[in-house]
Amino acid sequence: MAIKVGMVSLGCPKNQMDAELMLAKLEAAGYEITAESGLAQVVIVNTCGFIEDAKQESIDNILEFAQLKKENQIKKIIVTGCLAERYQQELAQELPECDAVLGLGANGDIVQAVEQVMAGETLRSFPPKSCWSLEGDRLQTTPHFFAYLRIADGCDNRCTYCAIPGIRGGLRSRPMENVVAEAQKLVADGVRELVLVAQDTTVYGQDLYGEYRLPALLRQLCAIEDLKWIRLLYCYPEHVTDELLEVIATEEKVLHYMDIPIQHASGAVLRRMNRPGDRAGLTALVERIRARIPDMVLRTTVMTGFPGETKQDFEELCEFIKEAKFQRLGCFAYSPEEGTAAAEMPDQVPDKVKSRRRDIVMEEQSRISDAYNESLIGTTLTVLVESFDKYAECWFGRSEGDAPDIDGKVFFIPDRPVKPGDFVRVTVTDLMDWDLIGEMTE
Repeated sequence: MAIKVGMVSLGCPKNQMDAELMLAKLEAAGYEITAESGLAQVVIVNTCGFIEDAKQESIDNILEFAQLKKENQIKKIIVTGCLAERYQQELAQELPECDAVLGLGANGDIVQAVEQVMAGETLRSFPPKSCWSLEGDRLQTTPHFFAYLRIADGCDNRCTYCAIPGIRGGLRSRPMENVVAEAQKLVADGVRELVLVAQDTTVYGQDLYGEYRLPALLRQLCAIEDLKWIRLLYCYPEHVTDELLEVIATEEKVLHYMDIPIQHASGAVLRRMNRPGDRAGLTALVERIRARIPDMVLRTTVMTGFPGETKQDFEELCEFIKEAKFQRLGCFAYSPEEGTAAAEMPDQVPDKVKSRRRDIVMEEQSRISDAYNESLIGTTLTVLVESFDKYAECWFGRSEGDAPDIDGKVFFIPDRPVKPGDFVRVTVTDLMDWDLIGEMTE
């Protein structure tokens, strides 16, 4: 009987891509992959190590499985991902319940790791990150109709608050032909929406080709016949070019949705973050995007309480948010991360102040989002059907303006049989918190 392997993958879609590559290797080697990790013999915890909350979630999951191991419900625990890469020796020493702790460079050795721990060995492996491949077969863990498509990983930006370059290394773009080939395979297997991800999608190709190649990649992806939607995440504001906007405006399959993490609007705070720009530049960018693509749905992320953030800096951020009216916005309080320059900066902001400022931002954003959603009442949206909600007794899906897992849903009662992966037209009739309610019209 095949050994059952379960995996819990935490954190961002880039980490999920690593998980899918590892799962495909295990399945090809004859292991049985189960979604019920508590019933597996080997559990892989693919951790996130980005900020404090994510690190704690990873540790909590490891401890939960350690208890199941103690109760003899599972046999072995393997820890992979960013937390393992970032805290190599600490994790191995402080969590002896883990049978294997593998850095990112060991992802390709996951089959051998399972073999070794099942043979009774304890494994600690941290090869160079260059050993970690972004290529290979994937075992898709998203619903059959959408998939993340990683076009690059790592980052050459050196934001003072961010530990990612230290964990994942510098920018590594995938060759364009490899990305397109993977996209073609996914679409042939039933994927209708591709969500492009990288640490910074807008610089895709700079390391391989000496220039930004995202517009060219998008044009090639748009040529895939049965692909319906292409969604862009993680577009850094300073790299949003007119050429990119032209492709989004003219290629029907590229959704009018862009995720642009700005982090702040105060020039003084941005300089301390080692990020370019200021409020005037960000205002000009938003105006330029909406002038070319008036119906663009913009998502952003901002941070409160960065070291040295004054009351005036915070007020400037709030004023910008009110003016820019991002349809989607997330805010988190600054978290000092070991090994980053910002963690050692003077004028650290008290936790209570950081949290209060975050709450103020989200209150303001709630008003902006509510007003935007109200403006959609009476309009008809294309919706990608996701599933049936047995509690609400209706179906739901996502519009072009809703990214998976982070944005809202559109709930509707169909007037004909539908199934996950269908595209339907829904006229919005009402609101429910962050979600829309509507009637299917065709």
